[in-house]
Order: sequence, then structure tokens, then C-alpha cells
Amino acid sequence: MKNNKPKYNSIIDAAVQVIAENGYHASQVSKIAKKAGVADGTIYLYFKNKEDILISLFQQKMGQFTEKIEHEIASKQNAKDKLLSMISMHFKQLAADHQLAIVTQLELRQSNKDLRLKINDVLKGYLAIIDDIVEEGQQDGTFRSDLDLRLVRQMIFGTLDETVTNWVMKEQKYDLMKQSKEVHELLVFGLSGNTHP
Repeated sequence: MKNNKPKYNSIIDAAVQVIAENGYHASQVSKIAKKAGVADGTIYLYFKNKEDILISLFQQKMGQFTEKIEHEIASKQNAKDKLLSMISMHFKQLAADHQLAIVTQLELRQSNKDLRLKINDVLKGYLAIIDDIVEEGQQDGTFRSDLDLRLVRQMIFGTLDETVTNWVMKEQKYDLMKQSKEVHELLVFGLSGNTHP
């Protein structure tokens, strides 16, 4: 498989840096190649074009992101704790890599419809984790059973996504991790209807 080749990861990591620093549209393949320490032509052994680099970058990073969250929530006993763990891990991973946060929050928001569809496709695994947590909470009575799962999924993901985007736009001037508990309380309140999350 092409992504097992050693240069693949260096190109992906270089792409994160170059796109974060220059923006997607101003990030020529040659800049990515230079940052990765490979010849321009080498890029095309692994990727069809710049769009393919962006999608592959997102697939790889989102795959790792989702795996870490799944691993972290596996040890939690109930939906409420799993939700807090998911929120904390979401914020922690992006706070730890501000260049990746710039790429995911700003540069992946492209107007190209095909690109948007591919990005949404990559998100499916992550959104499935949200669904599982909500369904577990509904089954054990933690969350209301009359909730529309699709709407709840959008609300949870949208809240986390917007919180990180705001942090990126404010140039990471505050501690993103400190937002975890409050975001969790707001979401649990909305999902349970109880005043004490």
C-alpha cells in the first residue's frame, strides 16, 4: 500500500505545516515537496494532486484522532463520562498541534463541492462515535429518549468544531482544554433536560 512507504508520512506532515503557514490555495506542491525534503515528482508517486494531499492528510490525521478517542472512551463506564472524555480528547489533540488545528478548522473549509463530500465522508467514523454515546445515554436513561439523533450529532459536533475554530481564530490565546467541562455541562444539560449534569 502506498501509504506504508516511508516518504508518505513526511509529505503529509510537510503538507500540514505548509498549508497552515500559507493557506491551501497558496500552498504549491513544490513548497510541500521542499518542506518534506523530496523532489517534486516524488509527491506524484503518492498523490494525484494537491486536493488528494489535503484529503489524504485529513484521512490519516482524522483516523489517528478517532482511534485515540475510541481508546480513551473504552474505559469509561457511562455515556456522560464518555462524552466528557470525547470532548477533552477532541480539544487536547488539536491544542497539542496548532498547525493541524489551523488546517482542520480553516483550510479544510473549501467551497469545492467534491472536496466537501470527501471531507464529510472521512468524518463518518468520528460521527459514529457520537451516535454510539448518545444512543447509550438514551438506553440507560441519562439522555432523553425523544431526541433526534441526527440533530444531536450535528449539535455536539458543531459545538466542538466551533469552539476549536474560535480558539484558532483568536490565535490560541487561551487554554482550549479549560473549555471541556463547561462545554460538557452545556451539552449534558441539553441532552438530559436536568439542571445538574
